[in-house]
Amino acid sequence: MLPKKYSQLLFVLIVGFFTSLIMTLLITYINTGIDEFYINRFLKAWVVSLPIAIATVLTISPLIKKFVEKITN
Repeated sequence: MLPKKYSQLLFVLIVGFFTSLIMTLLITYINTGIDEFYINRFLKAWVVSLPIAIATVLTISPLIKKFVEKITN
């Protein structure tokens, strides 16, 4: 088990990982279809989208958390 102090970072990594994975799989399929080069195109796009997704979630999650706390109290 990981210490509780890493929970926010773990959350960011998991959300960024799955968000970029699903979006890149779908967008690559929509834009180019599936053929023998699909996996290569997907991996090339995912290398770009994964760090962007993680940085985005890391940046906006504290803001979204504050916003949600304000509108739900």
